[in-house]
Amino acid sequence: MWSTLLLILTGLGIVACHIVWRRRFLESERKLAKSLAEETRLRESLESEALRRETHQQALINSMFEGFLLVDAEGRIQAVNDSLLRLFHLKPDLTGKTLMEGFRLSELCDLNQRVAKELRVRGIEIELRGLEQRTIEVNASALLNQQNQQHGTIFTFHDTTRLKNLENTRREFVANVSHELRTPLTLIKGFVETLLDGAKNDPVIATRFLQTIDKHTDRLTFLIEDLLTISKLESAPILLNLGALVIFHSVDQVFDDLQSKAMDRRMTLVNVVDKHLQCWADDDRLQQVLFNLVDNAIKYGRPEGKVTVSAQIMQEKFLDVSVADDGPGIPAEAKERVFERFYRVDKARSRDQGGTGLGLSIVKHIVLSHGGEVWVDSQVGQGSAFHFTLPLAKGAKPLVSLDRVRREPALDVGLS
Repeated sequence: MWSTLLLILTGLGIVACHIVWRRRFLESERKLAKSLAEETRLRESLESEALRRETHQQALINSMFEGFLLVDAEGRIQAVNDSLLRLFHLKPDLTGKTLMEGFRLSELCDLNQRVAKELRVRGIEIELRGLEQRTIEVNASALLNQQNQQHGTIFTFHDTTRLKNLENTRREFVANVSHELRTPLTLIKGFVETLLDGAKNDPVIATRFLQTIDKHTDRLTFLIEDLLTISKLESAPILLNLGALVIFHSVDQVFDDLQSKAMDRRMTLVNVVDKHLQCWADDDRLQQVLFNLVDNAIKYGRPEGKVTVSAQIMQEKFLDVSVADDGPGIPAEAKERVFERFYRVDKARSRDQGGTGLGLSIVKHIVLSHGGEVWVDSQVGQGSAFHFTLPLAKGAKPLVSLDRVRREPALDVGLS
């Protein structure tokens, strides 16, 4: 009996221990599951926060106008932004590549090595050659850890091509203006000194010298007027007094102004513009365009030749006006530059004719302000035809249509 009771008590003790152990096991499992769930939640939260920070960081560097590049201590690419990809026309799969693999530019590898020694390098220029040559300014700084050891490099890139071009344009403009001003001033000063030294006592010499001084004074006046004109055209939008104009009458008025100059070279001025054609333009500015083009044609056309002004309708919207001469023509390589300020096809002849080198640049700005385009058709030995387009007068009925439309982009480039 006692043995049976002992067995029962032992069994009950075992059951109780099992129940207690089971409860503790289940409690431990529950706590472990809760701990794992909490750990998972924290890990997901940390991953989400890391992703958010990474996305935020990437958005920040992508918002930069400058190109951004991050490389590690081994020179392998870790991060780039969209501006850099656009700047170098690269695909976004650059992470993990070396600088040479990613950019094919030894200058960047050399700069990275230089940063390792100097820690910061500013204002390095890299020339990118291709279909379009560009200048890129690069700044680089080393990333240092708490032990002041470099563990990466940050590069920033800025495209300075436009600034370079503007600076070159400014420098060329100043040089050209200085030259154009110095030449007549030097001649005037030389003749005045000669007159003061005694040449004034000879009426024939004095008269000839004074005529030369007068000629070069006029040249200075024309240059200054053209400089003021082009300054106004380039510095602010042109205020136009637009209206319907009969192009034939505008051409005739310009011919009257230039008739004596044409007679000096025994040239014939021919107006073949239809008397019914009307354009929508500013009369004063239109005459300025026609005057410059006809004046050029007289200067550079063949002596005893002719200058012809014609006009035709394009696409029932624009009027194509042409000023043609039968002179020596313009070489193909010069046609792309004739609208540049101070550019001359024949420098010696142009200066002898007294041009300022700004006429066609002024023409270009006035035509563009009317919404038109300007270009030149020419072959060496076969004369030149300068074209410009203007809107037709509102309500004008087309008289002629051109099957072939000659439309080239206006060049940001004067032969005068």
